[in-house]
Amino acid sequence: MTASLSAFEKALSWIARISAAAIYLQTLYFKFSGAPESVYIFSALGAEPVGRIGSGAAELIVAILLLLPRTAALGGVFSLGLISGALGAHLFVLGIEVQGDGGLLFGLAAIIAVLSALVIWLHRRELPLIGDRF
Repeated sequence: MTASLSAFEKALSWIARISAAAIYLQTLYFKFSGAPESVYIFSALGAEPVGRIGSGAAELIVAILLLLPRTAALGGVFSLGLISGALGAHLFVLGIEVQGDGGLLFGLAAIIAVLSALVIWLHRRELPLIGDRF
């Protein structure tokens, strides 16, 4: 429900949600097809193949939640939680650059984190249990 958002905020919300969902959906091919880059990453994390497929499934769910207006707030929260794991993996295990990607995957994860935080902020009043306090 976005009834309390201004026209500008609604547009900003849609841009953030579609952008984050598009990044998530684009990476699904690599996770579900067993692309060498994904296999390398999840092997380095000790989570191949369950972590790769599980994170792909979680990313699909988050993308859907972000795109549905009624679940945008929860999608933002789950997205920020999910992408925090990816950022942590880059910072503490994988490194910023993975297999010569120039930091692309880390950069995309950072973009998703910012977009997710924006979605949470815009939809904060819709959050269960705590939304009425904002």
